[in-house]
Amino acid sequence: MVHCPECKTALETIDDIEFVEMDARTGFIRSSKRFYTTTCAECSATIGSGVAGAKPNGGAA
Repeated sequence: MVHCPECKTALETIDDIEFVEMDARTGFIRSSKRFYTTTCAECSATIGSGVAGAKPNGGAA
């Protein structure tokens, strides 16, 4: 069984973790990538992350 490394809560169902989208703008060309972190729903410790690719329109408003 998988446990949170911080609070030791068992991560058994999808409700035990949260996926959080974070923005990061980089470079001199206006672009924005989607970064995701996976956090423990109990203590909010980050337990994973990833990149999902560029947002349309370079993240412009």
